[in-house]
Amino acid sequence: MSEVDSEQPLYRPGVKEDFDRLYQATYQRIFRTLVSITGDFTAAEDCTQEAFLQAYRAWGKWKQDAPAEAWLHRIAINTAISYRRKERLREVGQVIRRLGRPVNIDPQDQALEGEVLRELRRIPPKQAAAIVLRHLHGYTNREIAAALGVPESTVATRLMAAKQSLSRRLGASLGPISDTSDPSGVSP
Repeated sequence: MSEVDSEQPLYRPGVKEDFDRLYQATYQRIFRTLVSITGDFTAAEDCTQEAFLQAYRAWGKWKQDAPAEAWLHRIAINTAISYRRKERLREVGQVIRRLGRPVNIDPQDQALEGEVLRELRRIPPKQAAAIVLRHLHGYTNREIAAALGVPESTVATRLMAAKQSLSRRLGASLGPISDTSDPSGVSP
C-alpha cells in the first residue's frame, strides 16, 4: 500500500525525510499535550523540543510495532513527567514566572486554562497524561496503551482514578464526566 492510498502516512525508521514529515505532522499535538501536562507554555516548548531531539536520536531504532505518533507521544509524555518531577524539587525556590501571554491565543489553548487545567496539574502525571490523550486528543485506550507502553487495563485504571479525583476536586462545576474508559468501547 502506498502512502497516497493510506490515511496514516508511512514512516521508515532512520529516514530523515520521514522524521521531518513526522515532526511537521505532530508538533502542535505534542506541544498541546505537554502544555496540558506541564501547565506552562515555556516548559511545554522546552519539553517538546527535548522530546523531538530524543526521538530524532532514536529514530533509527524505532520499531514499527506501534504508530510513529504514539511512539513520539510516549517519549514526549515521559519527558514532561520527568520535567514535573524536577519542577516539584525546584518549586520552593522558584520565583521567576513567565511574563505575558502569547500574542495569538488559540481557542484550544483557552480551553486548557482555568480550574480544570489547574486541577489536572494536581493529579499524578501519568493520570493526567491518560486524560489528555483520551479527552483532548480522542485516542482510544488501545492507542493510549501503545503510546505509554502500558497495558490497556492500566490505561482504564488511570482514567478512572483521574476522573474520580477530578470529580471530587471540581465538584459540581465540572458536571458529569462520561466514562469513556470502558474496555468494550476500545476499537481494534
